[in-house]
Amino acid sequence: MEILLATQNEHKKAEIIEILPDNFQLKTLADYNFEGVIEETGSTFRENAFIKSKFGYDLTHIPCFADDSGLVIEALNGEPGIYSARYAGTGSFDDNIFKVLKKMKNCSHRKAYFISVICLVTKEEVKYFEGKIFGTISTQIKGAHGFGYDPIFIPDGYLKSFAEFSSKEKNMISHRSIALKKFTNFLKQY
Repeated sequence: MEILLATQNEHKKAEIIEILPDNFQLKTLADYNFEGVIEETGSTFRENAFIKSKFGYDLTHIPCFADDSGLVIEALNGEPGIYSARYAGTGSFDDNIFKVLKKMKNCSHRKAYFISVICLVTKEEVKYFEGKIFGTISTQIKGAHGFGYDPIFIPDGYLKSFAEFSSKEKNMISHRSIALKKFTNFLKQY
């Protein structure tokens, strides 16, 4: 099955390719020479995933899916949330992490979760698939793998951060893998 992934995030693309079964012919916006920016103007993960999927479908007319994901921290009233990738305003993962750690410096309540919402747009329908993983925010950076907030997120039931997991280990339990499993189970009907 030919399917389009509407993302320009190379880290996210690599992670999705690792998790998706081989029977999908995965295309990206680069395959259609799209080099612009899809404005994520939604106020929820679900809305932003739809915006990206709809854009890709309208551009190519093949089934298109997109993921919108982020980190939600209870003590920060849900921040960084939908602004996870641009939280510090610099586009730097390190700056985003330092902003979180600074804001939580004297905070003992460190519960958080990662969420991934996948939206699939086809000619016939729009479907959503969600994955969440709960954990805590560490007080310091731990590990060198992964991307985004992985070095400060410790999933419940583990003593290490996502950045200390191998990509294979992370992809077995991550929010994105949970959403992708639901997504691929749905696609088995095609």
